[in-house]
Amino acid sequence: MSGNNNADGPQDSQTVVPGENLGQSNEFEAGHGIMIRNDNLVATKNGKIKINGKTVSIEPIHSTYIPRPSDLVIGYVEGCTNNIWFIDIGAPFNAILPMSLGPSKASFGSTRQVIDIGEAILCRVQEVEETHSSVVTMKGMGLRKIRSGSIDDVDPHLIIQLLENNQEHLKNMKEDSDCRIITADNGRIWIDGEVEGIITVRNSLNSLSNNSRLLEQGGVA
Repeated sequence: MSGNNNADGPQDSQTVVPGENLGQSNEFEAGHGIMIRNDNLVATKNGKIKINGKTVSIEPIHSTYIPRPSDLVIGYVEGCTNNIWFIDIGAPFNAILPMSLGPSKASFGSTRQVIDIGEAILCRVQEVEETHSSVVTMKGMGLRKIRSGSIDDVDPHLIIQLLENNQEHLKNMKEDSDCRIITADNGRIWIDGEVEGIITVRNSLNSLSNNSRLLEQGGVA
């Protein structure tokens, strides 16, 4: 899921995804959402690059999702300890994935070998605290590390339409593209299939989103 190496170095306001290589660190220092690996700047958050002097940081694009127990979410690994992963699920606070709720092959000290920083997972919110910090789990049918396809961020209201009000449209997208489409409650969609099919789904989502905005503005879709 990592991006390509940026030979020109980080660019202010550039949109990046976790795991994306932003080029050699050189004189730059790592700020929020950035880590240095093998003298390269690597993104650990989904957002836009902000450069302040010599410090490179990432400003999140969306922080509007409020987790609820049992929500299906797509998250990016932002960090880990010997027995915990820290997961960006698009909420104001990162979720944690304890080793006991992760993949069965995980053992103490091997978290990064099982799921590395920048990789994406399909998981569920298990519990939410009063501060809105949450715990997620990968114990459950279909929950897994995402190894292929594309992950897209969409408008929260579009997710609601696809999940509750427009199931027929979602079914048609799957049939027309021959892709697996997983819609998560935190405004992310996993599209898995051939490149042509992924493009077909993206075009359909863009059309649906544009029509929704026109209707909201009182226009004609």
